[in-house]
Amino acid sequence: MSPNASKLKIVGYDDKEQVFLVKSAAGQVVNVSDTFAEMFPLWVGRVLITAQNEKWAQIAGNITTGFATSVIAASAEASIECAVPADQTPDHRPGVLIQIYNRDRFELKGQLLGRIGQCVMTCPSTAAFNGLLGKRTLNVGSSLRYFGDGFQKKTVVGGRKCWRIPVMEGDFIVEDGFGAMEAVAGGNYMIFAKTQPEALAASEAAVDAIREQVPDVIMPFPGGVCRSGSKAGSMKYKLKASTNQAYCPTLRTIVPDTVVPKDANSVFEIVLNGLTLEAVNKAMQVGVAASINCPGIVKISAGNYGGKLGPYKSFLRDAIGAPVPETKDASVAKSKA
Repeated sequence: MSPNASKLKIVGYDDKEQVFLVKSAAGQVVNVSDTFAEMFPLWVGRVLITAQNEKWAQIAGNITTGFATSVIAASAEASIECAVPADQTPDHRPGVLIQIYNRDRFELKGQLLGRIGQCVMTCPSTAAFNGLLGKRTLNVGSSLRYFGDGFQKKTVVGGRKCWRIPVMEGDFIVEDGFGAMEAVAGGNYMIFAKTQPEALAASEAAVDAIREQVPDVIMPFPGGVCRSGSKAGSMKYKLKASTNQAYCPTLRTIVPDTVVPKDANSVFEIVLNGLTLEAVNKAMQVGVAASINCPGIVKISAGNYGGKLGPYKSFLRDAIGAPVPETKDASVAKSKA
């Protein structure tokens, strides 16, 4: 359990609203919906990018994971997972771990080829190594080697089979194969706050806590925070997704299905992908606790489609360490927000 979670206290349960009443370390009481985040499988690859120094490793990680917030419209879901010190990398240089997700391993291979080839290989001083022992191995480096136009050479770095591709700077080193596996995507929870600055501060606290305490997860939206929560389809247009009007404070008095409390004027969503369900559950626990312990928070909830979207669930009651209410059947999870 995270340090923040240990400071939370369950003080009651509202059976009518189906919310836990949770007291933060500062004494404020926050409503936590008795619901769950519904998640689905995506294929993931994990890339260790190293460079001459931390600055260029970070630059390469940032550009390689660009335009990768959601597979609803982006070509992938990706983000930097963490920094890696030089004494833990194959070439003994500082690096960053990134995760890249896609619907299947064939599309994932294309994304790895494109992003490593266009973003890592073009970045000064970088090298790219496999960061995942997956069930499948994708021939990424062995495909990128052809950029060497016949001048490429096999090499071994840190006991790994790699390719040395000549570039203007010197050589670009890329590992021959990259692991791939099915992982968990779509973990989420919503933060309802009295003001936008308070909602943003609680979101930032959650992102910082997750990055510090939980390995194997990423938050693919900008800075780890999403403000444009969406629903499947559209009521008016032919779209795959559109704004989730139930979570928009400015529509609270207009739409009948609003879930925004009267005293909440800003909502942010933390979206999580992870190598395992356990990692996502841990991130939910750490993030929710960090958010609740910030001032101005009114409510915490999560998004789901009643179990129809995917096979994985992360319950908010588990995130706050609450028991199943006596009035609820433990085998039933209602999707009330």
